[in-house]
Amino acid sequence: MNVLLVYAHPEPRSLNGSIRDFTVDRFVRAGHTVEVSDLYAMRWKADLDAEDFPQRDAAQPFRPSGDSRRAFAEGTQTADVTAEQEKLRRADLVIFQFPLWWFSMPAIMKGWFDRVYAYGFAYGVGEHSEKRWGVRYGEGAFKGKRAMLVVTTGGWADHYSERGINGPIDDLLFPIQHGLLFYPGFDVLPPFLVFKTSAMNPARHDEILSALGARLDTAMQTTPIAYRSQNLGDYLIPALTLKPELSTDKTGFALHRSDEIATDPVVRDPSFVPANAGTKSAVMS
Repeated sequence: MNVLLVYAHPEPRSLNGSIRDFTVDRFVRAGHTVEVSDLYAMRWKADLDAEDFPQRDAAQPFRPSGDSRRAFAEGTQTADVTAEQEKLRRADLVIFQFPLWWFSMPAIMKGWFDRVYAYGFAYGVGEHSEKRWGVRYGEGAFKGKRAMLVVTTGGWADHYSERGINGPIDDLLFPIQHGLLFYPGFDVLPPFLVFKTSAMNPARHDEILSALGARLDTAMQTTPIAYRSQNLGDYLIPALTLKPELSTDKTGFALHRSDEIATDPVVRDPSFVPANAGTKSAVMS
């Protein structure tokens, strides 16, 4: 298969750097084709602005959506954006790897989404009527493709639990997994999470890579997160609200899943405390 790894970390010698190298090697050894968008190494332009649309009428106010739509339709996007869109078209599986910075992804990766997800490419497509509201949330340009997050954080698993001070990790990742990935049609796999990165040692590092390898090997067989599709009967249209008889026992983001939220015992179990847990690694997370 074709794999795209979109990677955001500024230090190649970091924990993330070792995970990136392991991921590429694992897929290549299995015979897959891998492309890597290393955003810091590429010096990716993060901000979406008028410079992204050199053919626009400079006498008119900059309109991000309108100018994006025109550039995509007319084939006048910048070369860097077009290249990333072609990578997405080729990919069967897309992995987004990043450290959790201030409860989200690094700004450079958010900028990748802002610029690459052009109007007409990832959003703004399909019929809008009393029966359908665009081609999105379970449909869209990336239907049939799979996506997965690989996320590191210095916080403990307990900190990101239901009663943890940071809030549930599934809630923090919902805007990314549901909004950025499921919206344009990806089947979203459960994330691979590495907590407590400041307490890293060789034994735990090897254990994490082993667990990640098992996830990568089965990525095309793993059951995706059971997000509800927008146009297939679960939502009232055009109100776009969940039908009142559904998910009556749930609240918050869980309303938009048709299953119970599962956990990965290797990287998400709060009781997991590796040997020498207080030993800090020489690498960054």
